[in-house]
Amino acid sequence: MKIDSDTIKHIASLARLNITAAEARQYQKDIEEILKAFEILNSMPSESEPSFQPVPVEAALREDEKEECISRDAALSNTKHKEKGFFRGPRVV
Repeated sequence: MKIDSDTIKHIASLARLNITAAEARQYQKDIEEILKAFEILNSMPSESEPSFQPVPVEAALREDEKEECISRDAALSNTKHKEKGFFRGPRVV
């Protein structure tokens, strides 16, 4: 695709940029190189199914296993904020 200087000037005006003629020529070359790179990418075969996960995902979770619960006394043993066998929180009202 060929980009002309009018296109560059139009894009610059949309972006509210004041560019010189030398900058316009440089931007024109840069954009043409970018578009050539995209043409190369577009010419590559892409017949495989799209993959959102490049690495196969295995089950990351373990099966639930029944375990013995911690006792109330053990749970409350490391806190000083307890009252009548329960954790005591800050007063709300």
